[in-house]
Amino acid sequence: MDFLENIQTGIRRGSVEVITGSMFSGKTEELLRRLKRAQIAGLKVMVFKPALERRYSETCVVSHDERSVVSTPVGNASSMLLLAGDADVVAIDEAQFFDNSLTHACTALAASGIRVIVAGLDMDFTGKPFGPVPALMAIAEQVTKVHAICMRCGSLAQFSFRKTDDSRVALLGGKDIYEPLCRSCYNKALNEK
Repeated sequence: MDFLENIQTGIRRGSVEVITGSMFSGKTEELLRRLKRAQIAGLKVMVFKPALERRYSETCVVSHDERSVVSTPVGNASSMLLLAGDADVVAIDEAQFFDNSLTHACTALAASGIRVIVAGLDMDFTGKPFGPVPALMAIAEQVTKVHAICMRCGSLAQFSFRKTDDSRVALLGGKDIYEPLCRSCYNKALNEK
């Protein structure tokens, strides 16, 4: 029985879904697609993002193709537990910018019968696991890994190559700072730096 069938029968079974991949892979687009379907089904949706994420909007989750949905910026994951209220679906974008308490928050929301949809980078610009996303992938009922297209060879890309020398792990930016690369092109680009 899937989530919509659970709602129609009055049974609320929570779950955690993770959408992950590199920069420009369509994570937020997929999140927005799932939210639209939930809204069409008449479900109450709450959307959260980290307060530090203000690239396109302070109060909306915005994809690179400029689709958006109103969201609530939060400073920490525990705030979501207080604000979720009677939501049927909770969506969280840019999950990598939260600390590891996000895993607990998502588990608690799912345990209360809420469908939790989380989108975030699985790796940082150095190719290492990023924030709470790997732990969320481990506890999720469903994990969707999306891929960008390598900007150098056209293969599937899973790495977010940083074009600048800035070494901060959390550095917000777009195509001016990052480019999606496949493993081979990523390794070549690292050697050229």
